[in-house]
Amino acid sequence: MTNMLKDKVVLVTGAGGGIGREMALLAAREGANVVVNDLGGAVDGEGGGSTTPAQKVCDEIAAFGGKAVPNGDSVTDPAGAERMVKAAVENFGKIDGVINNAGILRDRIFHRMSHMDWKMVIDVHLNGAFNVSRAAANYFKEQKSGAFVHFTSTSGLVGNFGQANYSAAKMGIIGLSRSIALDMAAFNVRSNCISPFAWTRMIGTIPADTPAQVARLERSKKMTPAKIAPMAVFLLSDAAQAAGVSSQIFGVRMNEIMLFNANRPVRSVHMSEGWTLEAIDEIAVPAMKPYFTDLKRSPEYFTWDPI
Repeated sequence: MTNMLKDKVVLVTGAGGGIGREMALLAAREGANVVVNDLGGAVDGEGGGSTTPAQKVCDEIAAFGGKAVPNGDSVTDPAGAERMVKAAVENFGKIDGVINNAGILRDRIFHRMSHMDWKMVIDVHLNGAFNVSRAAANYFKEQKSGAFVHFTSTSGLVGNFGQANYSAAKMGIIGLSRSIALDMAAFNVRSNCISPFAWTRMIGTIPADTPAQVARLERSKKMTPAKIAPMAVFLLSDAAQAAGVSSQIFGVRMNEIMLFNANRPVRSVHMSEGWTLEAIDEIAVPAMKPYFTDLKRSPEYFTWDPI
């Protein structure tokens, strides 16, 4: 290990298992003191209130000589988010990095999605990322340093069936991260996103009703959560090349790191006398159509085997 997070204090949400656990373990191995947050609930957000998953990760960290404290608050509760950050400050004296990883799934095809399915997923992913980031923001501002890593998904960046709630939340996180990066750049605060490809208990809930779905899930099993952790931990560090990285969207797929582009204009058409419906039909749309984004889903786009 390089001790790249020596003396830093890091909060990782949803760290009782999967990707969150791996990031908490690696951050601790790299010298950070860690607040391990996990609600202890089910994949669909039901239940919770147990610090057992978080405590187990803290015990693992203690076993190799690291320092960590558990937290069982929900990211959906602004007061709970405040307590997470205060746990860092009260136990370790400060807060240097936040990884917004907590998440749930309540997948439904759109015409069957309930308002509760929508609300719960938005609350955990998008509102949760805001709540925790906002709780840490004033500390970062005062000390003029800090780094956020938020988790997004190709379900939003590219698209997927039955995930309107999840996709919307994950695209909202892109906008949140960019706004934080812009608003807090003057205080030396960075904010980036990672879109992970990894086998976790959330991915394990995806149906496997067709040979293609079975093949996709088998491919996903090769992509272990541990492969995601290095990029997230790097983005929290003060490494020479990490210092200037902000407002970016990275993907991590097995041993591959990719950079996603942000939305920018790709084609423009102009009509000096203004556009009529007929002119739009005859000129504007035909000129822009070659640049349209296709309707491929994430599994159709990322077709190559993990490498």
